[in-house]
Amino acid sequence: MRTPGLVIATIVIGACTPPESPESNAPAEPVAARGWDLQSSGEGVALALGSATGATAIRLFCPAGKNELLVNVPAFDPVGSEERLSFGSGGNAAALVADPRGDAQRGGVTGSGPVPDDLKRLVGGPISASYGAQRSGPHAAPPADSSRAFVTACFEHSSAALQAASKPNAATSPCLVQDGQLLRISPLKAIGTEPFWGARIEGRCVTYSHPEDQQGTRVWTRVTPGPEGGIWVGTLGGKPFVLRTRPQPDCSDGMSDNRYPIAVTLTVGGEERTGCAEPL
Repeated sequence: MRTPGLVIATIVIGACTPPESPESNAPAEPVAARGWDLQSSGEGVALALGSATGATAIRLFCPAGKNELLVNVPAFDPVGSEERLSFGSGGNAAALVADPRGDAQRGGVTGSGPVPDDLKRLVGGPISASYGAQRSGPHAAPPADSSRAFVTACFEHSSAALQAASKPNAATSPCLVQDGQLLRISPLKAIGTEPFWGARIEGRCVTYSHPEDQQGTRVWTRVTPGPEGGIWVGTLGGKPFVLRTRPQPDCSDGMSDNRYPIAVTLTVGGEERTGCAEPL
C-alpha cells in the first residue's frame, strides 16, 4: 500500500553496465532496470528498483518505529567471511552490517544499521551497493520526489524510535529516571583515601560508604551530566552532598599503583575529599 497523496514516480532507464569490481577480474553483469518505486505501508517505507524481469534489483527499507535502514540486494550471494555491505552515491557511502549467511526472508544479502545522518546524499544520485567482490550498480538516481519522501519518512521513523527509547517503563530503576526521562549515564565506582571512602554511582543514585558504614547509604541526588564529567547534588545527614567527576587518565588513589580514568571531588559532612573513579 502506498502513502495517500504521494505521487509515485517511475523512470525507465536502459541497461547499464556497472564498473568492474576491484576484487574480481570478471566484469559485472549488465542490469536492466524497470524503475524506482516508492512503497509505504504500516511496516515502513521502501525505495525499490525493479529489474526488467519484474524482480527487485535493490531495495532500501526503513521499518516503522525503528531507527534502522536495511539495504537488500537479492542478486548477491552470501559469503561466509563477509559481514559488511556498503551502499551510496558518488563519493558518499555507508557501511552496513550484513549476515554472512544471507537473508532467508528477502533473498540475497541484506545490510542493516542506524539511519545515516547523510541519507539524503546517499540516495541523491546514482546508487551502488557492494558486498565483497560483488557489486550492484551504479543504478540511475531515484526521482527527486521519491528520494525526498523516502528520506523524510526514514527520519520520522528514526526520531519516533529514539524518542520512545528515551522514555522509562515499569521495569526501569528509579535511579535511572530524572524529570520523567531516562538518564544515559554509565555507572561508576569511586574510591578515596585519607580518610577512606567509596561511592557507587548509578544514574542519580550515589551509594556512599566509609569504614563506619561499609554497606553504604544511598543518596538520592540531582545529576547534571556534561561532556567533561558530571555533578551529583543531594543531602546526607542534613548537610550538602556534592560529588563531581572530571576526566583524568592518570588519577591515583594514593595507596596503590592503580591508575584511574576519572578524578572525583566529594563534599560530605562539611568536608571536601578527593578520589578517583572508573566504570563499573
